Amino acid sequence: MSDTITIFCKNNNRYIEVPTGSSLVEIYKMAGSPQPYTPMNAQVNNKTEGLNYRCRHSKDVEYIDYTKSSGLRTYVRSLCHILSKAVSDVLPSATMNLEHPVSKGYYCVIHNGKSLSPETIGRIKEKMQEIIEADFPFIHRSIRTPDAAVLFREKGMEDKARLIETAGMSYTSYYELDGHIDYFYGCLTPSTRYVSLFDLIPYEDGLLLRIPKRDNPTEPEDVVPQPKMFEAYKEHLTLQRAVGIENVGDLNYAIENGHAREIIMVSEAMQEKQVAHIAVKIARNYPNGVRIVLISGPSSSGKTTFSKRLGIQLITNLLHPVSISLDDYFLNRENTPLDEHGEYDFESLYALDLPYFNSDLKKLLNGEEIELPSFNFETGCRQYKGNKLKLKENSILIMEGIHALNPELTAFIDDSYKYRVYVSALTSISLDNHNWIPTTDNRLLRRIIRDYRFRGYSAQETISRWPSVRRGEDKWIFPYQENADAMFNSAMLYELAALRKFAEPILAEVKQTDSSNAEAYRLLRFLRYFCYIHETDLPGTSLLREFLGGGSFKY
Repeated sequence: MSDTITIFCKNNNRYIEVPTGSSLVEIYKMAGSPQPYTPMNAQVNNKTEGLNYRCRHSKDVEYIDYTKSSGLRTYVRSLCHILSKAVSDVLPSATMNLEHPVSKGYYCVIHNGKSLSPETIGRIKEKMQEIIEADFPFIHRSIRTPDAAVLFREKGMEDKARLIETAGMSYTSYYELDGHIDYFYGCLTPSTRYVSLFDLIPYEDGLLLRIPKRDNPTEPEDVVPQPKMFEAYKEHLTLQRAVGIENVGDLNYAIENGHAREIIMVSEAMQEKQVAHIAVKIARNYPNGVRIVLISGPSSSGKTTFSKRLGIQLITNLLHPVSISLDDYFLNRENTPLDEHGEYDFESLYALDLPYFNSDLKKLLNGEEIELPSFNFETGCRQYKGNKLKLKENSILIMEGIHALNPELTAFIDDSYKYRVYVSALTSISLDNHNWIPTTDNRLLRRIIRDYRFRGYSAQETISRWPSVRRGEDKWIFPYQENADAMFNSAMLYELAALRKFAEPILAEVKQTDSSNAEAYRLLRFLRYFCYIHETDLPGTSLLREFLGGGSFKY
């Protein structure tokens, strides 16, 4: 083997000769530290690796800092290990659940038989700071899965033992921090000093782990109150625990023991109960003047299917639902505004033909008949299929789209006429007690499948557009979510197990040379944690049919 290898550093487009076996940390210094912010990990031949990874052959390397999604995930995982270690040191008999993101941070619950005082939270925060300042290394270990399961059970980590046993992988990796072990999905930073900024504050009946701003890692994120979002998560978690499924290990165990159909039925019934409840509230407000239901939510949240199911429930409440999809009012592609990168900004409110939409809306409310447009996503053009629309005496207009809650969209209509619903896949099931599943991953997988099957886009194209989609959501959707009169959680306990079969072959088509390969590879690894559920058990009205096909509704 040669004494040196050639590394191409994508950050500064330089070829450098380095000693064989050099770590990514060492190579970063040899490349001239080509980033303003400290790297969290690196993509080696378009595959994410921790910075302790050693290169023994020539590679392409791109260093990823906190401002990128992958770097942020590595930072947060490392911070969570520090929190887990601090809780263990301060409250040795306590257990901790990192439950879900909310208010620009991560909501955590500590179970120690009594309420958590601000003083105790302060002690945990101080211990975390001590651990960071000590610059302890995160030691990566890999052992046979049966041995890892024994180790986790000895430490009281049954959730992790069940997860790795049911995932079926031969070897399991875990991390050790100053004698404290934990399991994380994905790499951590080399040591605790990489986690330079955090905060820990009381939040509801637990605490909120605060992180830096993504666009400026030197400042903490603002705490954004999200009481409605928090309650939506809490409601879903309550039912989830009532059926005995705390995490993915429990889900896999239930599937392996023949309970998949029961889980599907419970999940679907829970959603239908939510839809029915919202329909009743709308019907009660109809005599008070409500005539328009506005349904918003981020990409691939299931707004279309929700609106169709809501329509059925409104009929049972003696109302006549009339539906409009805002997507059909997109400008023709060549007229779409451009973002700061010179690419089509499909997430912008102004990607809609607002004058045309407002003209149609006014006609409808005046009792006139309109011809609905239809947008062809493959050609990028508006077309007409002869679909006419007119409101009846007992009609209620349902409008769904990502901008439905934006006040500018319906500014000329008095708020007393509107009922607002926010729809999102608020994934409540976690891999284990310390590894939540990001709602964005849930939605991205839905979109990858839908775009491939029904819109002619490859996984590579969908993944490459996703950062733009997420920026658009931050700008155009999330600021208005707490204005909703009702929140609908479209995520289901079983859905990632059902999506796996569809997503894997699509993701496998992404080539290693594609820049999207790192994300495709990460999602493939993530899906391996789930046992398969066959889609034939899904009812025709399931929200997942919007993405998988074969449903009762016409899209």
